[in-house]
Amino acid sequence: MPDGSVIVVEIARGTLTRVLLDGRKEVIAKTGGGPNGAAIGPDGACYVCNNGGFAWERNSRSGGMRPVRQADDYITGRIERIDLATGKIERLYDQCGDHKLNGPNDIVFDQKGNMWFTDLGKSRPRDMDRGAVYWARPDGSEIKEVVQPITTPNGIGLSPDEKILYVAETEGARLYSFPIEGNGIVETLPFPESINGGRFVTCDGGFRRFDSLAVEAGGNICIATLMTGGITVARPGGGTVEFIKTEDPFTTNICFGGNKLQTAYLTFSWQGLLVACDWPRPGLPLNFLNT
Repeated sequence: MPDGSVIVVEIARGTLTRVLLDGRKEVIAKTGGGPNGAAIGPDGACYVCNNGGFAWERNSRSGGMRPVRQADDYITGRIERIDLATGKIERLYDQCGDHKLNGPNDIVFDQKGNMWFTDLGKSRPRDMDRGAVYWARPDGSEIKEVVQPITTPNGIGLSPDEKILYVAETEGARLYSFPIEGNGIVETLPFPESINGGRFVTCDGGFRRFDSLAVEAGGNICIATLMTGGITVARPGGGTVEFIKTEDPFTTNICFGGNKLQTAYLTFSWQGLLVACDWPRPGLPLNFLNT
């Protein structure tokens, strides 16, 4: 944020929280459910992907937590608008046509002020949802299904010229790109060129999963990587530039701030930490957020 604070979602706690420069925390809003991703919209409000809630498993040795299935009191996922000054919560969307939002996950705003967001779906002991990507207006007036089905779509971002939409799949740790043709419309590839319509960008294999992402000013895509714990930096044209290792197997998100946007803020969800580090290249400024 412009004052140097960082706004995070605390999924298990069910809050939108501001972390101040001295490390103190202030709860902005108690959303309940599972606030999963957040972005500042064109009106200055914070728009939250609420997945509806998880059931959690805690490791008895390390104390780390991980989501294992949908919460027992789960009803639906939703997109919420939160007034940062008052904490007032407004539900904008909980369905698209006849289909409910199962587990909205991550969100990005384009220059027009419209949102693109992923719906990872929910998992249960013996089955799980097929995911989707959506586009919507911030006033609650229109929502479109962009891609469906797609397996566990998680991180989402836009290229610097906003001609490409990037989507990271959690399971399999694959990154895909979709050329944007208009509001809520992307170009897709047919099978067998693609399993979900997207153009394959990178996948390094091994025991890893992808989470949220951010884009550098030069166009590289930085994806928080689970299990191996770190940030996978992908080339827009395909392949991996580098893997920057962290000390947390649940490194779940990255965003840029600070001087020249060369400070990376990372969420270490296994330990419950927000950390900052120098980044070798400047990040891409987010729309409607002056840093």
